[in-house]
Amino acid sequence: MTAMVSTDRVLAFAAMSLLVIVIPGPSVLFVIGRALAHGRRTAVATALGNVFGSYLLVVAVAIGIGSLVERSAALYLTVKLAGAAYLVLLGVQAFRHRGELKASAITAEPAGPARGDLRTVLDGALVGVTNPKGVVFFAAVLPQFVNHAAGHVPAQMLLLGLVPITIGLVTDTLWGLTASAARTWFALPHFSASLEAGGPPSTAACP
Repeated sequence: MTAMVSTDRVLAFAAMSLLVIVIPGPSVLFVIGRALAHGRRTAVATALGNVFGSYLLVVAVAIGIGSLVERSAALYLTVKLAGAAYLVLLGVQAFRHRGELKASAITAEPAGPARGDLRTVLDGALVGVTNPKGVVFFAAVLPQFVNHAAGHVPAQMLLLGLVPITIGLVTDTLWGLTASAARTWFALPHFSASLEAGGPPSTAACP
């Protein structure tokens, strides 16, 4: 299978995936919200669930679109053009909604009883599998990097799909851990006392 997908294609797809993933979407905002509300453990479980749900999208696209693309060169070209249009749209949206991540973090859900790990993973998976950004990315961008002439397009998609899944797991986890660390810092006595006094938080207790 590695002969079907060259190293150049994998690296190119990894670079493209990174460019798309670093633009915060619903999944990132969900992980950050859970981290701010419930902490590190919940954030990591949410990130794991999210990438599981995202790979379900890869499987669905590989079985559906992959099989069709393998049989039709015209459809393959159409999907490539749609993918290019999506990337342009994504760039425009990222420029227009630069403050969305900050606003979502500020208005994160209030802390409540933490869910069990399995439920948290399932919640993350639901967000991942219904994420419109993921749906369009895997349906329109992923097919551009398969080697149509080599055949076995669905298998190539399943293999290439592991690239953004791995990148997403790392970045989502980092987002979650960072938000969790901020949550812990905000809860420190010196920070709370400073807020209650109406002044800026003291950094005396910080290393």
